Amino acid sequence: MREPTIARNYAEALVSLADRAGELDGWGATITEIADAIEGDTRLANFLSSPKVSAKGKVEIITKAFQDRLPRLFVRFLGAVIANRRQRLIPQIASEYALIVDDMQGRVYARVTVASEPDAAMRSSVEKQLGTITGKRVVPHFIVKPEILGGVIARVGDTVMDGSVARRLETLRGRMLNRAS
Repeated sequence: MREPTIARNYAEALVSLADRAGELDGWGATITEIADAIEGDTRLANFLSSPKVSAKGKVEIITKAFQDRLPRLFVRFLGAVIANRRQRLIPQIASEYALIVDDMQGRVYARVTVASEPDAAMRSSVEKQLGTITGKRVVPHFIVKPEILGGVIARVGDTVMDGSVARRLETLRGRMLNRAS
């Protein structure tokens, strides 16, 4: 089985556990923090990947470290991941978990490029319009790029909606050059 599929399977199991516990967001934040710690701390990453420490030993240490800080089922989940020697997939599991929860909650993220810092009314308008287009709750992340001159460029997943003034001028230029030929 390929690693992305394995990570997705573990993420689905974790989502199921978190949903039953009523802690989708909390467990998502926790798995993301653990993934960030693994990616950011070479000592932790080396410990988890070291063949010198048995899987059982790693599970015991992780259990002792988290037993009083995290829900028992979450700690057991981490133990199962490590016991099955899949600890290097924890960052992928965290990413897949977030994708699954976003899909369950009908949430998508949009990268919205604007020419100047948007005010609250513009933020709300863009969020509402993109929500209407996608049929989902949109969480926009705004990026300011004065070179687009005005308008908005929105990217939701693989879809790009370019309503920038720069794009409109380029289109107009192309039409004018085609007519002149």
